[in-house]
Amino acid sequence: MYSEKVMEHFANPRNVGEIEGANAIGEVGNAKCGDIMKIFMKIENDIITDVSFKTFGCGAAVATSSMATELVKGKTIKEALNITNKAVTDALDGLPGEKLHCSVLAEQAIRAAITDYYKKNAMDPLPIVGCDLNCSDCASEH
Repeated sequence: MYSEKVMEHFANPRNVGEIEGANAIGEVGNAKCGDIMKIFMKIENDIITDVSFKTFGCGAAVATSSMATELVKGKTIKEALNITNKAVTDALDGLPGEKLHCSVLAEQAIRAAITDYYKKNAMDPLPIVGCDLNCSDCASEH
């Protein structure tokens, strides 16, 4: 059973589409369920000034993408990196267990966009992001 917030973010997602001139783009996907999330950000002076998403997937994937954009908008990069899948789930008043992977994808998409931003600006994302999401080189699976 989905919460009212999940249903609201699915029926009326916030921040949908691409941002023209985005300087940070992160795309992640889960081959098991077919969900693919792409987050677009404009980052200026370490602040996420604009954010949007495009998601192919189930209602929970759309809702978690929508909520993730709401949670990072106006935040510093450091604050955005502290947004976990649990924070996304909590902000939606919970998700069914079989849909928790959607909140994980939302967290990963945020991190992937910030990683992209650092790479585009010739900075090593590893010390800041903690992982470049290239899981073949990473000890942890995302």
